[in-house]
Amino acid sequence: EQFSQTAREVKRMGGSGLRGGLFKLRTDPTAFQGLGREAYDIAKKVKAETGLPFVSEITDPRQITDLMDVVDAFQVGSRNMHNYSLLKELAQIKKPVLLKRGFAATFKEWMLAADYLVKGGNDAVILCERGIRTFETSTRNTFDINTIALAKAETPFPVLADPSHGTGR
Repeated sequence: EQFSQTAREVKRMGGSGLRGGLFKLRTDPTAFQGLGREAYDIAKKVKAETGLPFVSEITDPRQITDLMDVVDAFQVGSRNMHNYSLLKELAQIKKPVLLKRGFAATFKEWMLAADYLVKGGNDAVILCERGIRTFETSTRNTFDINTIALAKAETPFPVLADPSHGTGR
């Protein structure tokens, strides 16, 4: 019900898509990890209700087959940006991949992760800057707006900014 209500409001406000975590990688093994497979039918229902495309994080190459008819694009989260096995598998899929920058990744490492997708045959890459770990400890992450400009200038990919990780605790 919460996802359905939120999705309807997103659409009412002019949003053009939905992003939600069916699977969530967490540092703390006791933290909420997402609903997983239980959420597939929920996501399909909400997509049908709203007509909005849906992006969700994939955490393991074994999830690709099951998620193919659930998501319109795959999200590779910060913790999986260096999961080259996953990137190689997603390179063979003809769906967009939202590639979030790793929380400790340099710009070059982020671009090399995108290269895994492109060289494998999938050039439908969307880059997402989400903030990186720095020496600053009073906030959660540092939102690297310089890298957004750099990615726009030096790559052919669309670039999204997700400030949620860089806004504090």
